[in-house]
Amino acid sequence: MSYIPHTESERRQMMAAVGVESIDQLFADVPAEVRFPELDLPEPASELEILEELQLLSEANLNTREAACFLGAGAYNHYIPSVVDHILRRNEFYTAYTPYQPEISQGTLQAIFEYQSLMCFLTGMEVSNASHYDGATALAEAAILALNVHQGRRDKLVLTPGIHPQYREVVRTYLQGQPLEIVGDDSLGSRPETYLDERTSLVAVQYPDFFGNIVDYASLAAAAHAVGALVCVVANPIALGLLKPPSEFGADVVVGDGQPLGIPLSFGGPTIGFFATRQEYVRKMSGRLVGETSDSRGQRGYVLTLTPREQHIRRGRATSNICTNQGLMALAVTAYLSSVGRGGLRKVAELCYHKAHYAAEQIAAVEGFQLWNREPFFHEFVIRCPKPPAQLNQHLLDHDILGGYDLGQEYPELEGHMLLAVTELIHKQDIDDLAAALREAVDA
Repeated sequence: MSYIPHTESERRQMMAAVGVESIDQLFADVPAEVRFPELDLPEPASELEILEELQLLSEANLNTREAACFLGAGAYNHYIPSVVDHILRRNEFYTAYTPYQPEISQGTLQAIFEYQSLMCFLTGMEVSNASHYDGATALAEAAILALNVHQGRRDKLVLTPGIHPQYREVVRTYLQGQPLEIVGDDSLGSRPETYLDERTSLVAVQYPDFFGNIVDYASLAAAAHAVGALVCVVANPIALGLLKPPSEFGADVVVGDGQPLGIPLSFGGPTIGFFATRQEYVRKMSGRLVGETSDSRGQRGYVLTLTPREQHIRRGRATSNICTNQGLMALAVTAYLSSVGRGGLRKVAELCYHKAHYAAEQIAAVEGFQLWNREPFFHEFVIRCPKPPAQLNQHLLDHDILGGYDLGQEYPELEGHMLLAVTELIHKQDIDDLAAALREAVDA
């Protein structure tokens, strides 16, 4: 049963306005033989039958509830407390959109304010916006912030090879067509310090890096600041529950993907990009910012503030042309961090760290495999493999194990190397099974 909102009288008025007398005349330019084609459709089925068929189809997919997942590379399978989904599904949040009218959006605005406060606490920075689409776009917006801070007088960006390859691609896509030089990430052996000069606007690093290494960037940040450049750190938010915040080694901007904080993998999205910076750069920061204030009666209230986006002013003067905030995802992050608390987040990080090191030890003990990492690592590490990773991953899949990321796809120097991730959801038995399956794959 369909619902047609227009009355017959309204349809006649619309047809008269466009100069036709019937609906058929609207489609006169469409060849008659394709207007009502014969469709090879199956026989009608009941809802019960359709649901059964869809259930069978879904069972053909191997998901992380049924298989141990060692695939990370930017998206991670973490435990999500049930309260997160419960909060998200509340009607007042689930149906809320852009909170332009604060008098009817206090709940949404407060949730966003709490999200901003939590991200400042996590990163050690002074101000946070209300999120970007993902970590990659947040990094691109950090590059734009740096260019705006230097008012176009600097035309060089330094990206390090330890930043996620897709993040670096997004930065180049965002900035294509501009007279900029983006350097530093063409080789694993490149040293970012060698690219620093008075033209450098921003130096960006990842912490831990794409290979899981925990690097102290204090000396690099000092060198960047010495030439007047800003420093952006792409951070793993779970790692920040254990490691010192980027603010302590000189970060000017901290960005990253909030997916590990209560957002499921969902076959790739949606997710959220967090963005935090120093107070002095707040007017150059893109995205939405919620502030806390008091109304005329002295009651606490929340409002959008410092929002020079294209909806409010001329497009050319906007700090960003991002239109929609990932509000629901920001709420998920807020609910997750509020439910696990400071101690819980540290516990998650510790579990990831220790389980990853146990896994690295077990795999490195298998003949033919060797741990590549020389730096301390968090919950990802690189293994040099005696056989092509794609071949090994297919063998693991036969054992209901989702293997690691083939680094040769992005780094020619790491042909035959696999990036593995271990989260708190991985059990000791899963790791032992992985090592046994790899041993079997080599012997086959």
